[in-house]
Amino acid sequence: MSRERVAITREVRSQRSEVMPHNNLHLIDKITELGEGQFIEFKESFDKSLLKEMVAFANASGGAIYLGITDSGTPKGLEITNRLRSQIQDIAYNCDPSIIINLVEIDNILAIEVPEGKNKPYSCSNGFFMRMGANSQKMTRNEILTLAIKTGKVRFDEQICNNFDWKDFDDEKFTYYLKRAGISYNLPKEEILRNLRVLTDEGFTNAGTLYFAKEPYKYVISSKIRCIHFNDDIRVDILDKKEVDRGIIGNIEFAVAYLKERIPVRYEIKELRRKEFPEYPLEAYREAIVNSIVHFDYFMGDTIAIEKLKSSIVINNKGELLFPESDFGKRSEARNRLLVDLLARTDFMEKAGTGVKRVRDACTENGNKVEFRFTDAFWITLYSTDKVTDKVTENVVDNVVDNVVDNRLKKIINLINENKQISASQIAKILNTSGRTVQRDIEKLKKRNILKRVGAEKGGHWQVVNGD
Repeated sequence: MSRERVAITREVRSQRSEVMPHNNLHLIDKITELGEGQFIEFKESFDKSLLKEMVAFANASGGAIYLGITDSGTPKGLEITNRLRSQIQDIAYNCDPSIIINLVEIDNILAIEVPEGKNKPYSCSNGFFMRMGANSQKMTRNEILTLAIKTGKVRFDEQICNNFDWKDFDDEKFTYYLKRAGISYNLPKEEILRNLRVLTDEGFTNAGTLYFAKEPYKYVISSKIRCIHFNDDIRVDILDKKEVDRGIIGNIEFAVAYLKERIPVRYEIKELRRKEFPEYPLEAYREAIVNSIVHFDYFMGDTIAIEKLKSSIVINNKGELLFPESDFGKRSEARNRLLVDLLARTDFMEKAGTGVKRVRDACTENGNKVEFRFTDAFWITLYSTDKVTDKVTENVVDNVVDNVVDNRLKKIINLINENKQISASQIAKILNTSGRTVQRDIEKLKKRNILKRVGAEKGGHWQVVNGD
């Protein structure tokens, strides 16, 4: 549908009054054949509802409004005058912010091309609207806020932490930050905080809280990081788990140290000197941790997860990309500008916007494969040097990925790990699914050598094993 709309839009732009009438009629036939949808709206005549249609398209992925075609798709045409053109342009200009449109005449049909907005969210006198299928729906408060957050109009780190109690300000963290940033403490604390932009006339910001509060979690529930060390690749056998709330810098230092302690190092003695060859390059996972913490979507109320698996390190940063995936690695845009600016003043961060390249370069030099995945979150996976070229392990990793893609399978494994005598019917009840579905999933896990039954059905128990 999107490709068809793009193709038709190009055809509309290429056809002007000099084009033969039968070609224009052919184009109108194609438009009406497609009908109203995500990118097309029909209007028999000019009316005030154009406002919400323009706003809805601008807030979504763009589209075109065709004046002179009925809702049912019948071309009736209308008189296209300079006054009509001027009225339409005025409506677009009066949206907040203004919308730049393009008007194209196709015989007696007027196409109003509305591009996807670059300054979302857009509104009109009747409110905020979003194109959803063939309708322009009024947006709820939460939808407006979500769009504003996604487009960077509302930034978590710049918001005021209204309930912050100055008794919770940590002077040790503040002094340590100044030392790492090379800032002399020869000015009053308040003035320094204002210069750092974490203190304003309205109050103390969330950025200030995340950096300098004794317990940031009291004010920001997503301030913690969770570090987990697994003895396998399917996240079942947990060796160690830590959850800390030490502020931005403290969390970075802890996470880096946590991984460093658990990463194997190979040694070589050459010319009476010992040289270390870690399984993962420090610069790569340190940069990945920094990236995850400063670019995290703190509005989500979740926790940053840093996982050391048997064959990889996985760092999960909740928050969608702020730009197209095709621009990843070539374009940099900070979700939390203030958090980034504060860290960029220290030696924890080199030149902003170069983190992805440094991760890739460090992995290439050390012989690690690195993978970036994007969903509603941003995943960085560093693969072990010992496993990257090992075909057997690659097969294991492929099988593991297949196994854990289905979240239900992971839940079944976790339930069995907690209670090895649990029955299929009990699992079905907990997961709110049918017994047949659970039985099918169990058979799938058994076939893949992830799960096996020890003993009889009655009196026996389940055993979770690694796939092979």
